[in-house]
Amino acid sequence: MIESSRSKTIRRTVTFFGVAVALFWSLAPIYWIIVTSLKTSREIYALPPTFIPKVFTLANYRAAMDSEFPQYVLNSIQVAVGVTLISAIVGTLAAYPIARMEFRGRALAARAIVTAYLLPPSLLFIPLFIVLQRLGLIDSKVGLVLAYLTFTVPFCTWLLIGYFRTIPMELDEAAQIDGANRFQTLLRVVLPIATPGLAVVALFAFTHAWNEFLYALVFVYSADTKTFTAGLSGLIMGDTFIWGQLMASSVIAILPIFIIYVVAQRYIVEGLSAGSVKG
Repeated sequence: MIESSRSKTIRRTVTFFGVAVALFWSLAPIYWIIVTSLKTSREIYALPPTFIPKVFTLANYRAAMDSEFPQYVLNSIQVAVGVTLISAIVGTLAAYPIARMEFRGRALAARAIVTAYLLPPSLLFIPLFIVLQRLGLIDSKVGLVLAYLTFTVPFCTWLLIGYFRTIPMELDEAAQIDGANRFQTLLRVVLPIATPGLAVVALFAFTHAWNEFLYALVFVYSADTKTFTAGLSGLIMGDTFIWGQLMASSVIAILPIFIIYVVAQRYIVEGLSAGSVKG
């Protein structure tokens, strides 16, 4: 009895320590970004560093809002929303037949989708640059959306394949007996049940398009098309970092993703849990 109680205490201690380390590892950078954004320039460079600002200031936020950064955020929203909508639609239309229909080459198609997702973006950006240049889509939001779709569509399709396979096939059969065709079955039967999975797909596509840096840095360069990730690099001039404005801009950029994840948290958990049952 004593040994059992001691084992429980050890497990709880180890669990608590592990959770504490994970929380610190995850939240410490975010805390430091927020704190730095509220410091004056003198305090940012002071040694030793202060963990709580001696003087709170919003000057860094005012500087960020008076610059071109709001336009960069607006560009990011437009690109991310476009990528999300197209990825969800294309992913759904590709995943449904692979997951719920029998045809020759179905397994090969599924493997090809996974392989396409596993290709590193760093290997694709030169061919993509050449293609977009010949199409006249360099330095355009449309070109950036098309570039992002090369990695969001394969993953969204793969995730939805796993989710659609968790839905009983009897529902499709019942709908077809009632006279529904494949598209009507998808639209009226499968998609309402697959809402959590679609939420995960949408969040993944939006987050990837929102946070992506390499393609945004290479494919767009004007203020009318540049996203916030590329815009932040403009605050780094050689070995000089404009830390206050850089941190304030980062906080502003974090807020949309944070709000979306808080609002859709329940769907994220349900979608990831169900989508991981069958692959």
